[in-house]
Formats: sequence, structure tokens, C-alpha cells
Amino acid sequence: MKIIFSRAGAGKPPPYATKRWIKSMSFLDSNCRAQDAAEAAARRSYGKLVAFLAARSGDVAAAEDALSEAFAAALADWPEHGAPANPEGWLLTAARRKLIDAHRRRRAEAGSDALDAIADLDQSPRPNELPDRRLGLLFACAHPAIDPAIRAPLMLQAVLGLDAARIASAFLMSPAAMGQRLVRAKNKIRVAGIPFRVPERSEMGERLEAVLDAIYAAFAEGWLDAAGTDMGRRDLAEEAIFLGTMVAELLPDEPEALGLLALMLYAESRRKARRDPAGDYVPLAEQDLAQWDVTLIEQAETALRCAGTIGCIGRYQLEAAIQSAHVERRRSGNANWPALVRLYDGLVALTGSPVAALNRALAIAEMEGANSGLAALDAVRTDARVEEYQPYWAARAELLARTGAHGDARHAYEIAIGLERDPSMRQYLDRRRSALAGFDTVRGSGLG
Repeated sequence: MKIIFSRAGAGKPPPYATKRWIKSMSFLDSNCRAQDAAEAAARRSYGKLVAFLAARSGDVAAAEDALSEAFAAALADWPEHGAPANPEGWLLTAARRKLIDAHRRRRAEAGSDALDAIADLDQSPRPNELPDRRLGLLFACAHPAIDPAIRAPLMLQAVLGLDAARIASAFLMSPAAMGQRLVRAKNKIRVAGIPFRVPERSEMGERLEAVLDAIYAAFAEGWLDAAGTDMGRRDLAEEAIFLGTMVAELLPDEPEALGLLALMLYAESRRKARRDPAGDYVPLAEQDLAQWDVTLIEQAETALRCAGTIGCIGRYQLEAAIQSAHVERRRSGNANWPALVRLYDGLVALTGSPVAALNRALAIAEMEGANSGLAALDAVRTDARVEEYQPYWAARAELLARTGAHGDARHAYEIAIGLERDPSMRQYLDRRRSALAGFDTVRGSGLG
């Protein structure tokens, strides 16, 4: 912790306050260490702990509440007594007690079975012995009784600990609406008594898509931190790849599970190239290809080839194939834009995704010119969700600038900057906008 004093103090506490200052600083340092330990435990084991507690209680919301109270208790206890050798075991024991207390308060409604199951939990399991129930929780959240539109967001919150605002942003929805739907979904799990287990093969088809969507949404959230300096987001991307690997190993004959794993590995292989030494954003076309991780690329290629042998093409295989086409530039030095457009054509036809349509428009612009790209982009604007989607406005600004509509381009850049959360990306967009300052400021090209 960095403490700043006034110049008069020359960086030191006054003599009469030395003992009190040392005690205060010791408490602050201890508090920081406790907070760091709690944050590390949350990043490392939040999903495991929620899944373990919810599997026994049958109540996701209660498990989340109990774990939240356990973290609060840790922040009160650990500064004074020190972080335990087994933080996860401490948190699980504290959360278990919170669950028992809550069930005792409403024993008549909860019933004794749930209480007994919670009471049977190991008091302090070791982290490497804590059963990983996350796949069971993922598939529970994808149960047919749960509204399909909320399954993936529910998994992101229950298994990966994302808050409603971040989830809402990923799914182009308002935080309030997302929060309400998540509450209803958790109540549905509790009331319906949905089991926390990996379903039988015959049940898998109607659940797998939502599980893969949630894993990919988690990876995409972690991908926002290009440099990997945000520990929470970096762990989120790693966790998504881990969960994707687990699903692919569980279901080796499911091509989309393999396709998703390939897609994430391709993307992760480029992480180091997405920022320059100063930490500034580097777009894909300008990245140093030597920084792409060859090992991850090879793993992705293997997974994609395995998916291709199964003979059933889906969204994630197409998206992985698009990434593979970009990797081809590393080998040949040239991007295969016609192949990319064909892949995006298939992806748009399959999913109707405005994000896929946006990227298709950019690929068309590279192949046929900015005006053709803008024409394709205009079709995307009919989807109201893109109005608050930063990449849409950044893409529009770039293509408008290429056509000479600099006033419209600046306006689009301003909207994109206002929608962007990442400071480095905002700086990049601002530089692009500033580069247009010397051009004609008149808007109204007819293309905006």
C-alpha cells in the first residue's frame, strides 16, 4: 500500500504519533493482505464453492448469498487473525454455517433433508479435494424448465460470479432487466428441484448449446483485457478455456464443444500481440505475427480438425474457421478475404447474429471497398441492439473515413468512444478521430 504524506512531513510521521502510526499502518497492511487473499480465493474458487454449496442445498441464490456473507466475514476476521492456510476451506465452512442459519430460520419451508445435506458438508476440505461440481451446475442452469434466453447469463453469474451489469452488457440488455430475469431463474431452479448433475447423453442435446454460450461469453469478457493486466479478467479467460476443455473431454463426439475450444485457443494465442510495449491497443491487421502463440494455435488446429471429422457444422466451428483463416496470414503473409466473407455468410445465415453481420461487412470492405462495406453495414443497423454496441460504431467510423465522409466518421467515433470501457481502446479510437481533424467537417455524405 502506498501512503502519501505532506511535504512538511518529509514522507515520515511526526515523532509523537510514531506508535499510533505504526499500529495504523500495520492494520492497513494486514487489511490489504486479507483483501488480496480473499480476492485471490474468489478468482480461484468462486464457481467451485457456489456449485458445491448449491448442489447440496438445491438453492443457487442461497448459496451465492451465503458465500457473499462468508467473504464479508473473511474481510472482518483475516486482518486480525491472518489469512488461513486453506482460504477455500475457511470460506466453505463459513458459508455452510450461513446456509444452516438461514435454513433454521425458515425450517418449516425448507424441510429437514436440505438442512441435513448442508450439515453433512466437510468442515474444511482441502482445495485439491473439493469436488468440482461446476459442470453439474452449468447443466442445471441449462435445464429445459429454465427460459432459454436466460440460461447462459444464469451460468455466468452462478458459476463464474459475474454481476448483472457485466452480463447485461455482454447480452446487449439493461442491467435492471437482466437482474430481474436472473432472480426468477434461480427461484425456478429451487422450486422445481432441478438436480445439479451432468445429464444423461439423451438429455444433452437441448442443454449443450446454452452451456457453450455461457463459456464463450465468459471468455469474451476476459478477452476485453487484451494485455492480461486485469487479474480478474485474465483468470476469467483461463477459467473459460478450462471449462471448455472439460466439456470437450466429456463430450468428444460433440463438434461444437471442440469448435468452441478451438475458437478460444485461437483467440488466446493472439493476446500478447494485442498491446504494444507502451500498452496501447494494436488492431488485428497491425499485430506482430511473431508474437502469436504457436503452441496454442496448434492445439486449436487439432481441435478444429477433430470437429470437422464429425460432419456437423455449427456456429463455433465456423467462428473457429474464421480465426484459422486469419492465422493463414501468419503463414502466407496475405489474408484470404474471399474465404472470410464466405465463412461470415455461413455464420450470418446460421445465427442471424448482428456481430457476425458487422464483421462480414468489414471483410467485404477489405475485398470490395469501403462503400460496399458500408452498404452491408447499413443492413446491420436495423437491429436495435447495435445502437449501443461500440464495435459497430467504430467499424462505421472507419469505413466512413475511408470514403471521405470525415464529419460523419468523427461523429461515429465520438459515439464509439462514449460506449467503450477500456481506456486503451478509448485512446486508440480518440487517435483515429483526431487524425480526421484537418479534414472537411461538413456532415451529410448520405452514407451516415
